[in-house]
Amino acid sequence: MTKSRIFWGTLAPVAAILSSLIFVYIILTIRGVNPIDIFAEMVSYGFQPRNLVSELNQTIAYYMAGVAAAIGFKMLLFNIGIDGQYRMGAFFGAVVGAAVNLPPILHVTLIIITAMLAGGLWAAIAGYLKVRRGISEVISNIMLNFIAAAIIAFLLSEDLLGTLPEGSQNLQTRKIPLSGQMPTIKAFNGEIYSFLFVAIAVGIAYWVMLNKTVFGFNLRATGLSFRAARSSGVNAPGMIFITTILSGAIAGLVGIGTLLSDTHSYSMAFPAGYAFTGLALALLGRNHPVGIFFAAFLWSFLERTAPVLEFEGVPPEITIVMQGTIVLSIVVAYELVARVNLRQQQRAVGKVNAEASSLKESQ
Repeated sequence: MTKSRIFWGTLAPVAAILSSLIFVYIILTIRGVNPIDIFAEMVSYGFQPRNLVSELNQTIAYYMAGVAAAIGFKMLLFNIGIDGQYRMGAFFGAVVGAAVNLPPILHVTLIIITAMLAGGLWAAIAGYLKVRRGISEVISNIMLNFIAAAIIAFLLSEDLLGTLPEGSQNLQTRKIPLSGQMPTIKAFNGEIYSFLFVAIAVGIAYWVMLNKTVFGFNLRATGLSFRAARSSGVNAPGMIFITTILSGAIAGLVGIGTLLSDTHSYSMAFPAGYAFTGLALALLGRNHPVGIFFAAFLWSFLERTAPVLEFEGVPPEITIVMQGTIVLSIVVAYELVARVNLRQQQRAVGKVNAEASSLKESQ
């Protein structure tokens, strides 16, 4: 049964990617270009050393967003507020990081903890509203995303926490001192963020927490059945609240790799859209840390290779079509897999019952 579940679980994302490729193949053929040449050009461009570095760095941010979404999914929560939580984490991490001067390890640790606290506390608002007032986390988080952006824009004024560098029109926080910056790893003719190791540690901690701890068991049990978990003695509302905070804390780390190894300050130029991307990656990766990593790399790869399509006379938006098709296909594929697994379980139960009845009759 386990091997069958692994097979069908692996088949679903593979089928989603293949269906996306087939769909795009048809579109490119209708447009009058050779799809095979386009795909080959994308692969060639995407795996050039300098592009691999950019893809890996972007993968780190996407991976953190995917893990944050996966934690929510385990509780059947849709953390659409990752955007606001990540902005709050990056902003306050940058502010605190620029305001102190500590030994390097302590300085970086303080920034990371600050980012997690800011993201978690911002997510706690949606958690409280859901547990105490029954308000959907989707609605509250959408509103909180806009509120977070507005608060940060206000605080970034020159009279408060922002500064305007000479020759720039982009307000930003003050620079983090050298002691609060993380080094980069020179590889593939570029520099990879060392925050990659933090992302790996988060993935391992997520898996251990989910599969090897009582909290993880209670989390999964509550996600499967709120009423059953509550009846067995689990504080289900408390689990929802804590899971929401935990998801927000991880979301607060989404922009920290860029902050500590590249920009060293926060500005409104930091990208948006991590909420929907994180949810898509968690789905594609089946909420597993390894699966989410490969999904995050695929997303980064598609985005990085989009510009090269213009040189071939193909709109770069075709990569967005591929991403959207993958998400749509994965939802359909998982539903089919769920039905197949259910039928197999029913057959296994029927087989056991038949054998038990046969044994009883023979006695």
